[in-house]
Amino acid sequence: MVWGYLGAVIGAGFASGQEIMQFFVRYGDAGAMGALFSLVLFALCGGFLMHLAHRHKVSNYQDLLLIMGGSSISRVIDLGLACFLFLGISTMLSASGAVFHEHLHLPKNLGIATAYLAVLIALLAGKKGLVYSYNILVPIKIVLLLIISAYAAFHVPPVNPAVMTAFVHTPMKLDWLLAAFLYVAYNFALAMVVLVEYQSLTTPKKGIIGAVYGGLLLGILIIMMFLALNRYLPVVFHYQVPMLFVAGQLSPAAKLVYSLVLWVGIITTAIANAYGITQRVAHLIGIRYNLCLLCCLTLAVPVATQSFSSLVGHIYPAFGVLGLSILAMVLYWGGKDIIGEIYYNIKNFRHREC
Repeated sequence: MVWGYLGAVIGAGFASGQEIMQFFVRYGDAGAMGALFSLVLFALCGGFLMHLAHRHKVSNYQDLLLIMGGSSISRVIDLGLACFLFLGISTMLSASGAVFHEHLHLPKNLGIATAYLAVLIALLAGKKGLVYSYNILVPIKIVLLLIISAYAAFHVPPVNPAVMTAFVHTPMKLDWLLAAFLYVAYNFALAMVVLVEYQSLTTPKKGIIGAVYGGLLLGILIIMMFLALNRYLPVVFHYQVPMLFVAGQLSPAAKLVYSLVLWVGIITTAIANAYGITQRVAHLIGIRYNLCLLCCLTLAVPVATQSFSSLVGHIYPAFGVLGLSILAMVLYWGGKDIIGEIYYNIKNFRHREC
């Protein structure tokens, strides 16, 4: 349960540090409040979601969307999720190009082509790689992220505060709050697709507790990476994959290991996105799966030639707007159910006393 939550959220954008830069680090000290806020929101929404899934006995996100928002709203959100899966392929291919270009000193197009072929081969061979990657790679990525970010956060001398302020100034006081909301929103929208599947595999208690623990661990990782990246301002603003720069400050070996793990994380995220959109489109228009896979990957390449940081900065916030509606529905229906249950239990307790 915990690995499912973490695996859905910790993709290439998260592990690269680019998402943390875009949504938290750029807001300076206020970004720290945003990181704490995201911790609470991830844990709360994860618990609410599993409560709703068990209460209504649903094990796929389409049925849950239908219950919470009705047929019209659920269709719009489902279409939005499909669009993001496709754009997610482009973002992951671009991330591979950034790793090759910035840190392996190889052509960006070679990184894109290598990722393209890896995803194509993996999905033509079946979906076993998608299943195994969650159980094997997610724990490895978490351990490396914690070690590298914790070391950088607590063993590197801080930068001059005046220099940091010059690079993180923002004109609106509550931008950090909106950024944190958007960050949790788009991540949780994708996590919802995975989490609801666990309804049939867990008890209500284990499902809710697992989702809460997963949300708390996600928040801790965000805070650690925020502190680590802050130590290297303003230099990290010049990198498409800032956490690789941080790893390089530890040792060349740490950078090489992290490069490999990050690239594998990029591939597994791309596989998940490509498999999801290919299955959906192939079923919708009635063409062969393999042909649809080839078309989806090929159409994603032109967008992938854009910079990774630009794609993260534009695509993810836009998708976050859609995710806000999902977040609002989960908070409303989950909160309403739990408050109703508390009121019912209090009423029964008073009745028994009388």
